[in-house]
Amino acid sequence: MAFWIVTMVFIAAYVLIATEKIHKTVVALCAAALLLALKTISQREAFHLEEFGIDWNVIFLLISMMVIINIMRPTGIFEFIAIKCVKIAKGEPVRILVLFVVITAVLSALLDNVTTVLFIVPITIYITSMLEVDASVFLICEALASNIGGTATLIGDPPNIMIASRAKLGFIDFIYNLSPIVIILMLVFIVIIRLFFAKRLKTTDECREKVLSMRENEAIKDAAELKKSLTVLMFVIIGFTFHGLLHLEPATIALLGASVLLVLTREKDVHKIFAEVEWSTIFFFIGIFILVGATVKAGLVRMMSEKMLSITDGHFFFISMLMLWFSAVVSAIVDNIPYIATMNPLVIDMAERLWPNLSGTALLHAKDLLPIWWSLALGACLGGNATPIGASANVIVIGLGERAGIKISFLKFTAFGLPLTFLTILISSLYVWIRYYLLN
Repeated sequence: MAFWIVTMVFIAAYVLIATEKIHKTVVALCAAALLLALKTISQREAFHLEEFGIDWNVIFLLISMMVIINIMRPTGIFEFIAIKCVKIAKGEPVRILVLFVVITAVLSALLDNVTTVLFIVPITIYITSMLEVDASVFLICEALASNIGGTATLIGDPPNIMIASRAKLGFIDFIYNLSPIVIILMLVFIVIIRLFFAKRLKTTDECREKVLSMRENEAIKDAAELKKSLTVLMFVIIGFTFHGLLHLEPATIALLGASVLLVLTREKDVHKIFAEVEWSTIFFFIGIFILVGATVKAGLVRMMSEKMLSITDGHFFFISMLMLWFSAVVSAIVDNIPYIATMNPLVIDMAERLWPNLSGTALLHAKDLLPIWWSLALGACLGGNATPIGASANVIVIGLGERAGIKISFLKFTAFGLPLTFLTILISSLYVWIRYYLLN
């Protein structure tokens, strides 16, 4: 009975998240509360057990990074970068678009894509309004770039944070394995942008001169706070890089950085800083973790892993390819966060069946399992580009655009996102095959 209750709640929750009839955070929390009330998963299991419960490493990593960025926001650093880009591009819309896309990708890798688009989008709307060009093109491309760039690092995209936490993978592991393909994909993306929009994005000389007359130095509102913030952020990123040697989890490093920055900026309004944390996203994660934990306990995940093994007959290359393409398809339909929350335990269960004599890190880092983890990350992060609901960054970009009167329809986003997703997944398939199977 517990199996069927959990399965029905799980499917219903995913359908509601995909159709957006009810806000996804409300759906996740209601599903979690219902399963707790029906005792298909106990409160102790949901809150305290790593096997079934909330991944607090992910939760506190996100909260801490959001606090750091909220402190940085009033300094004007992001506006400074935007104006500087406009001047470097000499006011040419396509050049500006390429620079904004590159900056979005880089910041998404260093910070995270959700936080990055929160800053980039308002700046983009401001610049495009002055240039009198189609802002929707910029917003769509930035959403896509945030997901591609965020694929490169542990903290860049929420799915990577979740995979790293469960698979015990480090910051350097992600950079070493995923940054090469991300660089290739970004170069391809830039070529596509120039081919598609070189003749479509035009502005007048008057508009161009108006933008070029802006002074970037005036955008910096608090130089002292900016220096403090950048210094702390630099140490946090260094900490992420060497967290394995430090024997500290990324969440601990981020929490330490956020705490230090709060002390250094004690004159700031703490209530405002915490109020601007994306609590909706945080509670969405919490609800999803409990929902997926219940599916693991009920045996649904085990059944799925058995099916995947039977389809691929235990052939590691076929498992990697199936994981890559299946992840891309599912992440296009639903947000990639709940998908990864579902797939993490599935991969672990599959590994336990393949290597029953291994356990712990030895199991999670088995040579033949690592390409499957990277395939999962690539499929989930890149697949989110196919539709507006495929990734949290997409939803945020579209919401901010609508608030400014810029309508981006489901069809318009998908018309550009879907072909790009197919191309990036195809290139990623070749990358996985060549790097992990042909050369090994």
